[in-house]
Amino acid sequence: QVQLVESGGGLVQAGDSLRLSCAVSGRTFAAYAMGWFRQTPGKEREFVAAISSGGSTNYANSVKGRFTVYRDNAKNTVYLQMNSLKPEDTAVYYCAATSRLGARMYGDDYPYWGQGTQVTVSS
Repeated sequence: QVQLVESGGGLVQAGDSLRLSCAVSGRTFAAYAMGWFRQTPGKEREFVAAISSGGSTNYANSVKGRFTVYRDNAKNTVYLQMNSLKPEDTAVYYCAATSRLGARMYGDDYPYWGQGTQVTVSS
């Protein structure tokens, strides 16, 4: 069973940075594509960023140039570095894992999810 645990969320001011981490259990982390999604109350889950097992990445237009997704296979961890945060980035952030190929942008492609971590950006 694959388990994902996010950490690193918090309350920051606009313009600040945060780094989210997602630790993944299991010995096959390197084979997983990983995604980051976010959700606010009353809205649908939104794709943020993804990284394939080979290191290719995809980003939502709203975060391009500000967010960076990367992975450390030795630590079974994927990260989301978030810079120049805006109030509209406020959400619960979830990481997800899939054995499918590619840096996938659709939540339905991911069978494994973490519990989420809250990010709040004040203006």
